[in-house]
Amino acid sequence: MNRSPFALFSSVSYNNQEIHFSGVDLSKAKILLVDDEKKILTLLRAYLEKEDYQIIEALDGNQALEAFRREKPDLVVLDIMLPVVDGLEVCRGIRRTSDIPIIMLTARDEDADKLVGLELGADDYITKPFSPRELVARIRAVLRRAQKAPAEVKGKVVLGELALDEERFEASCHSRRLDLTPAEFRILAALARAPGRVFSRKQLLDRALGESYEGYERTIDSHIKNLRNKLSQAGGGKGCAISTVHGVGYRLEEPESA
Repeated sequence: MNRSPFALFSSVSYNNQEIHFSGVDLSKAKILLVDDEKKILTLLRAYLEKEDYQIIEALDGNQALEAFRREKPDLVVLDIMLPVVDGLEVCRGIRRTSDIPIIMLTARDEDADKLVGLELGADDYITKPFSPRELVARIRAVLRRAQKAPAEVKGKVVLGELALDEERFEASCHSRRLDLTPAEFRILAALARAPGRVFSRKQLLDRALGESYEGYERTIDSHIKNLRNKLSQAGGGKGCAISTVHGVGYRLEEPESA
């Protein structure tokens, strides 16, 4: 297929896992690019190396997982449609041991693909065709959010059975530790600072991921779904329950004594 590659384009650990990007020079971050089309990898490498990023390439899911374990990148750009092991399985595999930022690539503009990726712990997504410059901008934004997250801590929050330590990026419900992704922790922290207050999806994205985030607002639903499941597994109840205000957004229920 004689197609120009240009036609294709128009984390942190909070649970005793390694934080790869902590203190990293964002202009020299190590990025793992995963796509089964060599032309795409070559083009993206050219753009990213101009920004002084260190680039590692993988053409299939097995190569991606091996490169992740061997190279310990600061961020992964991961295509969903991969041979051998697909991108969603790669994302799941990475999330078993690390919360480094992951940006998913998808050739289809379908909400299902995006939401599944986000449910597995991806931080952002971008749909083909896209501009390499847009990807560079997304990478910068995701790395900035990931690196500055520990500097935005405000102390401890205790709300009924829910407890958050923003300095340590730890959360618990009924004294049971919650294994949260970076985005989930920041969303829960935003809700917990103002219990009972209703936040729109846009407000939660702005507060949890930064005003520069340009993602699809409905992706917040996926993060909320994951949070609800984890809170429920830990016991749920007041202070550990997120309710939906239809047509508006979400709020964290206040404890009975509040």
